[in-house]
Amino acid sequence: MKAVIVTGGKQYTVSEGDVLYIEKLNAEAEETVKFEQVLAVLDGENSKIGAPVVEGAAVEAKVVKNGKGKKIVVFKYKAKKNEKRKMGHRQPYTKVEITKIAL
Repeated sequence: MKAVIVTGGKQYTVSEGDVLYIEKLNAEAEETVKFEQVLAVLDGENSKIGAPVVEGAAVEAKVVKNGKGKKIVVFKYKAKKNEKRKMGHRQPYTKVEITKIAL
């Protein structure tokens, strides 16, 4: 069984046992989170597509850890003005493991 969920402004196709890196959630490690915005539940003949969400469907996940991604370099430069600025950025994420898809 698969489901399409929305979290952090992005859509993910998930099935039980999947491990995802999603936008940071306000949850500590080993907590359980519930995603209520389920756009579709795909299960062969018993598939349900929401308009916009499937009523009563939910996806449960266990938070594995919170962390930061690899550093990216942001370099701003203006030609002929002797103006440059070098910055770094590390995007925070939450690693979750999908435990249950419920209708």
